[in-house]
Amino acid sequence: MPLYHTLGKIPPKRHTIFKKPNGDLYYEQLFGTIGFDGMSTNSYHEQRPTQVKEIRKQYNIAPKISKANNIQSYRLRGFQVNPENDFLESRKIVLTNSDCHIVLAAPKKSTTDYFYKNTDSDEMIFIHKGSGKLRTMLGNIDFKYGDYLIVPRGIIYKIDFDTEDNRLFIVESHRPIYTPKRYRNWFGQLLEHSPFCERDIRRPNELETYNEKGEFVIKVKKKDEIFEMVYATHPFDVIGYDGYNYPYAFSIHDFEPITGRIHQPPPVHQTFETDAFVVCSFVPRLYDYHPDAIPAPYNHSNIDSDEVLYYVDGDFMSRNDIEAGHISLHPAGIPHGPHPGAVERSIGKKDTQELAVMVDTFKPLMVTEEAMKIADDKYYQSWLE
Repeated sequence: MPLYHTLGKIPPKRHTIFKKPNGDLYYEQLFGTIGFDGMSTNSYHEQRPTQVKEIRKQYNIAPKISKANNIQSYRLRGFQVNPENDFLESRKIVLTNSDCHIVLAAPKKSTTDYFYKNTDSDEMIFIHKGSGKLRTMLGNIDFKYGDYLIVPRGIIYKIDFDTEDNRLFIVESHRPIYTPKRYRNWFGQLLEHSPFCERDIRRPNELETYNEKGEFVIKVKKKDEIFEMVYATHPFDVIGYDGYNYPYAFSIHDFEPITGRIHQPPPVHQTFETDAFVVCSFVPRLYDYHPDAIPAPYNHSNIDSDEVLYYVDGDFMSRNDIEAGHISLHPAGIPHGPHPGAVERSIGKKDTQELAVMVDTFKPLMVTEEAMKIADDKYYQSWLE
């Protein structure tokens, strides 16, 4: 996040002596990205963050591929993913390529007996159902329906849910997740025409610090495998930090839509980007106001990207028979567009209450076996008249 943040106690200058009240030194850690060229944070720890006692298990969680080369449009019924107690076990990869995993999850329980760290990917966790607290080594963030949680790779975290009724839409990105560059000036500040600004970004505001020794299990994801590592000290032992690399939250309800006299293209809905895909937020908004405007989108040949739409709430006017939790996949290479009757229904409409998250990937997505369990195999024929 290109926004400076500090929390807790830090010394006046980095890489200098910083003592505890008893005269011992705090331990400094540079938590950085892209070598020494990306965003970083300097954190200060009660104990050395390097004390590994044991590596207990190593097991593979790579998705099993059903269709490696796909040109068929699919609808996935996301709420048919069964709830599971464990946070990690509940995560089902439904679409994947070499840049990202697209995941559905319905966890029932909070993470109580382990910590988690994804070293492969930044995580974008969209909260469709549920509320709670994201607890991390760099502080805590409360979350609720409609929140995006952006968790940079390498962050150690736990997640607490208020109830057992939770639905998450997750993108694991092998590339760093940023705000769109066209909405930032060259200092990184969000510009006046951006659909959101720094005031909408919720940074960690509660730092949990434990100076404890014992056995603390961190499940570390690396190259689609989980390593169960036992550390000798509590991973939440940071007494302060500053920098630009930290988790944050942004609510889809704080996205201010950009509208026009005629239909606006999907890039006006862009919320996040990597160099491998973009994320867009479709939110309640006024429709186009040209007297002859057609609010429904035009047919589109997405030659260079796969389009994934996750339907959150409201009536998505370009689709027939779509419900909350559904995912549509429109692969690159063939046109897609409004369902029969959608264009005609849209004419004269003044606004929409739709809520959806779109992910457009620049490499083709493979369809997994988990996806086929919840797939509508006839969806590609739904444009027939």
